[in-house]
Amino acid sequence: MSGVLRIATRASEVALRRARSVQTMLSAQQIDSELVALKTAGDKHFDEPFQPDSARALFTHELETALLRKKADVAVHAYPDVSTDPTPGLAFAAVLPREDPRDVLVLNRLLEGTSLAELPRGTRIGTSSVRCRGLLAARFPELEVVHLRGDLPTRLRKVDEGQVHATIVSAAAMHRLEASQRIAAYLEAPAWLPAPAQGAIALQVRETDQATLLRIEPLNDSASAIDTAAERAFLASLEGGLQSPVSALVVANGDTRVLHGIIVDPQGRSLLRGEHELDVDQPALVGVRLANELRGQGASRILDAVRGATRLPTPQPD
Repeated sequence: MSGVLRIATRASEVALRRARSVQTMLSAQQIDSELVALKTAGDKHFDEPFQPDSARALFTHELETALLRKKADVAVHAYPDVSTDPTPGLAFAAVLPREDPRDVLVLNRLLEGTSLAELPRGTRIGTSSVRCRGLLAARFPELEVVHLRGDLPTRLRKVDEGQVHATIVSAAAMHRLEASQRIAAYLEAPAWLPAPAQGAIALQVRETDQATLLRIEPLNDSASAIDTAAERAFLASLEGGLQSPVSALVVANGDTRVLHGIIVDPQGRSLLRGEHELDVDQPALVGVRLANELRGQGASRILDAVRGATRLPTPQPD
């Protein structure tokens, strides 16, 4: 089939680089494409507090609308930005080979240290993530956690200027920005877990557009799709959203792969963790089972408190 594929993407620098990498993959399949760059609500209103339930489509609504109105043929999403509630009329055609899923520590150049444990008492770490806030408060209570606003280049500049001493961001985003030299440490699993599906890119199409679906499907990476299905099912079963104290990652353990999950109170008062061996034939079921196990340990109380919050820090764009 011929024809130029129109690719909907967020207009941030990191998102555009993600979309261009998709263009390169399509070009290798002799498929021409063009970008349709859009600013989402999350890009435009990142400094405004939000209600927990309102964050589900902060970084996806405009892209999905472009698909549904046939102004684009495929949307490129950072998978952690995507709600676990399906959007009627749309489907995911591919999960690309996953990039590094870990979180990383970025330090001001005047600060020495190669791990969170080495940072001096009172070090100010800036983050907008409820998940990171909770993990830091639970595991490193001697550090000071403050809210940090702005897209990723802006947040890195604020670290350089000393507005905060450090920040925690996605390894994949740092690599995408070609800023790996700024990484002081990778936060390793299972002690520290990232957001579910972090480092994965998902390609979304209209359910009825079988022609585009067939063109996109060859880009799917089955291992990445399986792992992220388990992680997102864990999140969905806990009714977690974009700002949620839920972490998950599938980690290799010898010849097996294991889903690890954490739920943490945003103030760090309670941290629950569990693991479950991955069943590649039923990855989503593994996520559900792990979520149920942590519910039995009290996860619902933590999650209810977050959902009952009157306002939370707005997730910041990458």
